[in-house]
Amino acid sequence: MVRESEMREGQADSGFSVALAQNVSEVSVAAERILDEAVAFCAQKMHASPEAVVEQLRQGERTARNYYDYGLAKGIAAFLGEVMEDAKGIFLCSYDATPEDLCFGEASPLIHLIVWVGRKTAALDSLISALDQAVLRVHAGRISAPPLKNLLDVQVVDDADVEGRVGYGAMLSSASNRPICIWTR
Repeated sequence: MVRESEMREGQADSGFSVALAQNVSEVSVAAERILDEAVAFCAQKMHASPEAVVEQLRQGERTARNYYDYGLAKGIAAFLGEVMEDAKGIFLCSYDATPEDLCFGEASPLIHLIVWVGRKTAALDSLISALDQAVLRVHAGRISAPPLKNLLDVQVVDDADVEGRVGYGAMLSSASNRPICIWTR
């Protein structure tokens, strides 16, 4: 878990909003809100009640899962964009589990994001880790899903990565495997 002092240390160079990043409990509150909104989004799309959606998610219903995952990604992106002043864009990637993951029974993260920032910082990594654990905790309590180690797979890229088309930065201009922009400044 991220300590408040760790988040404060990175504030000057991280671009985080002081009001939200100072208090780690804000991340837990945000996780609750993000999941509430994801379930509501899914319920709206499926023309069902939130309770029915949660039951469908518990049963692994694929359409419900897809809407829920997208709702989670949008909520997570909105939160990150709100607290990161130097965020330029947040993108949703579509990955399937590898044969090795399936063979060894390893659950892969539900949400795969690329976060484009002006500059990478340790404080950003700490925030993402805290948000991942908070959302995972709420998700596990509400959905009772198979245990996951991580809910989020977030790759942070900076201007140099995008301009040089390095690593995940290259995906942002890919013609064949471009991620979906779900938040932009």
